[in-house]
Amino acid sequence: MSKSAGEIVKLARHQDRITSLELFDQIFTDFEEFHGDRRFGDDPAIVGGVAYLAGKPVTVIGVQKGKNLNENMARNFGQPSPEGYRKALRLMQQAEKFKRPVLCFVNTPGAFCGVEAEERGEGEAIAANLLAMADLKVPIISLVFGEGGSGGALALALADEVWMMEHSIYAVLSPEGFASILWKDGKRADEAAELMKITAPELLELGVIDKVIPETFKGERLAEEKISRMIQKALIEKLTELTQLSISTLLERRYEKFRKF
Repeated sequence: MSKSAGEIVKLARHQDRITSLELFDQIFTDFEEFHGDRRFGDDPAIVGGVAYLAGKPVTVIGVQKGKNLNENMARNFGQPSPEGYRKALRLMQQAEKFKRPVLCFVNTPGAFCGVEAEERGEGEAIAANLLAMADLKVPIISLVFGEGGSGGALALALADEVWMMEHSIYAVLSPEGFASILWKDGKRADEAAELMKITAPELLELGVIDKVIPETFKGERLAEEKISRMIQKALIEKLTELTQLSISTLLERRYEKFRKF
C-alpha cells in the first residue's frame, strides 16, 4: 500500500533516519573528513572530505543531522550556515583540481535563517555554490535521502544526476510553510503535502530527479545495509558512465538538464 505524501514527510524527518556520516561509513572506505571554509569557521551541519569508492578517490559532502536533541543542537538541526556552503564549495573546487567526482548527500529542512547567517552572506554563499556547480568540470551526483528543503538543498543538488530515496521529500518550502501562506493555517500541512508534488515518484515523473532508491520491497522495510549497498552499486555504475564523457559533453548535458525546468 502506497504511503500518502504526509506520511512520507514524517518518515523523511524521522529522528532515526540514517545520517550522512552513517552513509559515508557504509558506502565508502577510508573517509577523511575536512573542516572549515578558510574564511570564518567550521559548520558542523555540513560534513565532507575525501573517500574511496570501489578503490577510486571521490569527494563526499553531506548535510548532517543528529539522532537526538543534543546531537541536533550540535549540528544545528541540519540547517547549514554560510560557512557550511563555503566549506562545500572549497571541497568541490579541490575535487575539480584533482579530478575527483563529487557526491553530495542532502537532508536539510533548509539553510539556517538566523540573522547572523544573513549577516555572513547566506544567499551569496548558496548562489556561489550554484554558479560553481553549473560549471564544475567533474561529475556530480546528489542524493536527497531525507528532507530536501528549498535553496538550502539545491545548493548541493545542481548535479549531473539527482536521486532521491523512496521516503524522502524535495520542495521549494515546507508543507507547513505552504499551508501557512496559502490557507493561513500551518496545521493543514498534510493537505499541502499532497498538493505540492514533493515525493520521489512524483518528482521522477516530472523529470526533476533521475532515480528513486527503494527503501521497501513488497511493503516491507529493507535493511539499512541493503539500501546502502544499492546506493553504492548505483553510484559505481553511474560514475563509470559519467567519467567516460568529455568535459564539454558533461557540462552541456548538465546545462540542458536544468534549462528544461
